[in-house]
Amino acid sequence: MFLRGVNVGGHRTFRPSVLAAQLKDYDAVNVGAAGTFVVRKPVSQAQLRGELLGRLPFEARVMICGSRELVTFASGDPFAGVSSRPDVIRFVSVLEKRPRARPSLPIDLPTDGKWILKILGAQNRFVFGLYRRQMKAISLLGSIDKIFGVPATTRNWNTITAIVDLLKGRE
Repeated sequence: MFLRGVNVGGHRTFRPSVLAAQLKDYDAVNVGAAGTFVVRKPVSQAQLRGELLGRLPFEARVMICGSRELVTFASGDPFAGVSSRPDVIRFVSVLEKRPRARPSLPIDLPTDGKWILKILGAQNRFVFGLYRRQMKAISLLGSIDKIFGVPATTRNWNTITAIVDLLKGRE
């Protein structure tokens, strides 16, 4: 479960560890400070969304993925063959729902000059790519919503692999 736009720049702040404790009946685990949770007990998405939104002190967008969906995506290793560099971050954006149309990929942003954001591909509700460690990258990540036509929230690839490890029981 991924929350969009929380605990960023002092806005829409909350304590994820407290929320995870409040959701203990669902065996919820907080992953980092950006509003990322793993829920290990079976629960309907509607029930989970209602529980979560009822406990937050503000409105939020929530992207909920089934564990199988996320594990299948991550096990395909979308970054295979992509070299790792210290100044480049691998990311995954989770779309709120499947987009109606997919753009031609890859996409480099900005479109002229040296890229800051590179969207490499998309699979189901997951968009993946790279961005350079620059402030402009944050605003360019926001363009994923427009490119795919649905709201998205972005996490570092390391966060996704940590979630998959939790789902597979490798705490």
